[in-house]
Amino acid sequence: MEIQWKENNLLSVREHAYLYLKDLILEGTYKAGDRLIERELASKLNISRTPIREALFRLESQGYVKTVPRKGVVVSNISEEQVIEVFTILSSLEVLAVKLAAQRMDKKTEKILDLKIQELLEIEEKNEDNFNLEHIQMNHLINKASKSPKLYEILSGLIDYIHMSANMGYETPGRRKESLKEHINIMTALRNQEVEMAEYLMKIHIENSKRAYTSYMSNLKERLKK
Repeated sequence: MEIQWKENNLLSVREHAYLYLKDLILEGTYKAGDRLIERELASKLNISRTPIREALFRLESQGYVKTVPRKGVVVSNISEEQVIEVFTILSSLEVLAVKLAAQRMDKKTEKILDLKIQELLEIEEKNEDNFNLEHIQMNHLINKASKSPKLYEILSGLIDYIHMSANMGYETPGRRKESLKEHINIMTALRNQEVEMAEYLMKIHIENSKRAYTSYMSNLKERLKK
């Protein structure tokens, strides 16, 4: 059946294109390694390349696709099982990172944390929704503050999984605000060198993130059955 979308509302078309492509990736129509070519997708969906380009950019920012040299945009090799496995790994490694960061706190890191905490508090006060990048930035900050190059390297290798699962989890109503509060609490405990509290809060954050992700995937599967 031919898809018909009118472009009298570009924002709506972009949203349709994004949701359509995302669902095709998640349901497996587009598999890991498949190329997503703007021209072909635009022709298939009967729209211009601009909303397709915007949709692909959004999908890449969330980890669903990636740009590969000489190949272009391809679907990322990330499955639900892999993401769950990553959460299991993170429950140990990110807790270790926050523990080391609290134990190895120095004046320079304290100042960086003070600025980041204030920034997060302002985002919370303004009730802003643009929190995606803050999540990744906080992970980088804590992992770097652990002063363990090898641990930082390992966790950096998991960043696509973390980014994708966080963004999908944010689809759960209320999760974005809840996650922001968790980040503020973790950073505050870390700043105050409350080692056990920082570890505990990180464990809770990872568990809540995992629950939000699995809830999103369950809802998606139910929608696909209809």
